[in-house]
Amino acid sequence: MGGKSLMNMAALMGRDLGKLPANQRMNWRKDSALRDGSDIGMNMVGGYYDAGDNVKFHFPMAFTTTLLAWSILEFGESMGADLEHALEALRWGTDYFLKATSKPGMVVAQVGDPISDHICWERPEDMDTLRTTYVVNQTHPGSEVSAEIAAALAASSIVFNNKDRKYSMVLRLRAAQVFEFANNYQGSYNASIGRGACPFYCDFNGYHDELVWGAAWLYKATRDPKFWVYVVRNIATLGGSIFDFGWDSKQSGINILVSPTVMKSPGSIFITNADKFVCSLLPESPTKSVTYSPGGLMFKPGGSNLQHATTLSFLLIVYSRYLQAARRSVHCGGSVVATPSRLVEVAKTQVDYILGSNPLGAIVGGPDNNDQFLDTRLNASQSEPTTYLNAPFVGVLAYFKGGK
Repeated sequence: MGGKSLMNMAALMGRDLGKLPANQRMNWRKDSALRDGSDIGMNMVGGYYDAGDNVKFHFPMAFTTTLLAWSILEFGESMGADLEHALEALRWGTDYFLKATSKPGMVVAQVGDPISDHICWERPEDMDTLRTTYVVNQTHPGSEVSAEIAAALAASSIVFNNKDRKYSMVLRLRAAQVFEFANNYQGSYNASIGRGACPFYCDFNGYHDELVWGAAWLYKATRDPKFWVYVVRNIATLGGSIFDFGWDSKQSGINILVSPTVMKSPGSIFITNADKFVCSLLPESPTKSVTYSPGGLMFKPGGSNLQHATTLSFLLIVYSRYLQAARRSVHCGGSVVATPSRLVEVAKTQVDYILGSNPLGAIVGGPDNNDQFLDTRLNASQSEPTTYLNAPFVGVLAYFKGGK
């Protein structure tokens, strides 16, 4: 499992771009997109391609960065030599987002025209498609992408606090500034950047969950009570499901993230929601809301199902640690009790399914609810790897690599 953890990280880093560093481990990848941002007079070289195309979608890229930072915070001590690679991958993302947020009153939300890109299949080193830069600003807001970038910067500031305090402070201050922008000028980037966002990464869940998510990470990074007040005041008004977590929906992630703060208050809405969330995933729970394939894969509607298996497994393991520290278990109804060890067992079944007896490599979208997989490039929802699918799995694999 250690080798697969390392290759999972390498696969994530294999989607970085710009002027690549000398220690780039995917040595067949070369420099690309070296003029990004030039159409608006900015240097937007760097960052990550999200998946199999050559577009930089900042909404899922920021979520990838947030989850990688959280993985390092929770499981960095189990990463061994891979920790330095994880930190390099994280800083590649945060350096890029510092560029994207360098001008007051605006945030770069995306680079690359997805229509142009998707009709022409090219290596990034050879691409000649449009590299349009899309921005959100005070009159054309994008609260979800801006708040997710704020979350990524805040989470990463905690990671770097003991390694590079000056850089950590830069990230923390920028995170607060970007969050203020996202909150003061509310609106969805769906309307602001049009075809740049939809139908590729439309925000279907609304932007308020990203605002609360960003505030939660800023509270964790700064301990400034104003961010906690923001989280508490807004958590009950969020739409969407408390059982979902991914680049578009942050509800369950918020509840798990802040649970240590209120763990001694069982009546807290955060604990109630976090407990309901884990019960929704246990196969034996009377309140189970996911289905399992015949082979045991956790399944939710929508494409790229392994993104659910990896992100939800990550949250199960994180919450198991928090419950264990508080000496708590979760009662799911009837005789079903979700102990910390049981949450780990469920996550382990997903790891075993995903890894299997397979060669080293990236994790793709994965099979359907009947364990069927159509291996063709045109079947992107099953065959395409993505950064946000792999980032949470870095933490999951590090946990098990550490012998837990």
